[in-house]
Amino acid sequence: MRILILGTAHPYRGGLAAYNERLASQLISEGHNVEVFTFTLQYPGFLFPGKTQYTGSPAPANMKIVRMLNSINPFNWIRSGCRIRKMKPDILLIKYWNPFMSPCFGTISRIAKRNRSGNTRVICIFDNVIPHEKSIIDKTLTKYFIRSIDGAVIMSRNVGEDLKMFRSDIPVKFNPHPLFDNYGPAISRNEALQKLNLPGDNEYLLFFGFIRAYKGLDLLLDAFSDKRLRKRKLKLLIAGEFYDSDAPYKEQINKYGLGNDVFLFDRFIKEDEVSLFFSASDLVVQPYRSATQSGVTQIAYHFDKPMLVTNVGGLSEIVKGGKCGYVVNPDPKSIADAIEDFFVNNRKESFNTGVNEEKAKFTWDKLTESIIKIYNEI
Repeated sequence: MRILILGTAHPYRGGLAAYNERLASQLISEGHNVEVFTFTLQYPGFLFPGKTQYTGSPAPANMKIVRMLNSINPFNWIRSGCRIRKMKPDILLIKYWNPFMSPCFGTISRIAKRNRSGNTRVICIFDNVIPHEKSIIDKTLTKYFIRSIDGAVIMSRNVGEDLKMFRSDIPVKFNPHPLFDNYGPAISRNEALQKLNLPGDNEYLLFFGFIRAYKGLDLLLDAFSDKRLRKRKLKLLIAGEFYDSDAPYKEQINKYGLGNDVFLFDRFIKEDEVSLFFSASDLVVQPYRSATQSGVTQIAYHFDKPMLVTNVGGLSEIVKGGKCGYVVNPDPKSIADAIEDFFVNNRKESFNTGVNEEKAKFTWDKLTESIIKIYNEI
């Protein structure tokens, strides 16, 4: 089967690129003819909140990635759609995360399907239908894109409910985010701490990934100031680039006197560094105010790390409370109570076992099976 993936990939960085490249690798391993069309321009510089959109890592081996898309140029969308139409792929596969991309993806999808064979099917994998940070034109843009697709994969149930507001006449499969198993194996805790230049006689929490208001780092800092936790030899690792101002968080750290107990790695974490942070940590904390699903949970599963997540969006569908960690309300006391329970009652070993058992559900072949089933139902 000929499959074309449309979206973020090398030389762009981050979870979207990692996801598309890992999916392409899985499809190739299953014998499909796969190409990836990515951007020449993904975001204009003034719209991108981070320092750079690009990775310094080498391109994935044995994978054809073509830079072709310009997210803001309608003439490029037409040219790209015509090129894909001539290629006649069986599946045009798009990972959707933001209404900003709707005009580009929606236009290309409509043109690509107008080939003579009429066999091209557009299947979308939705990160979100409704974005975390909303604007008044989101529904109009999202509707334009969703009207162009033939089937969908949702990674959380609440995204499926959002999708029903726009389409209920297409095949939809629920398939959780697969493991991010492309960051190498875990290393020993001591080795990881040494490489990060961290003291070895502490316990460590990890907050990982880019930082925006909806991810609730302020809730975690409030929780971390709890007197019970201050009595422990407990440190907090914050590893990720700020996509909002870092000033409020640093004010919190100063206000609570946490300067010696918070290690701030405020930058994009390179692929070959990811294993260091997860191998060094005892508990991965995601104190989100809103969520659909999260790639961070799937990195934690890969490294057999227990998690604390808040009961928002689809996180509770992925992390089994009491087996793989905690599912708590998004407030500082609930977060602090769970952290205290984890260390006081020595939950690490039992949760690690639960994580190792549960991770078998999140394989990439299950995702590709869902994609092919959707194709066959269209």
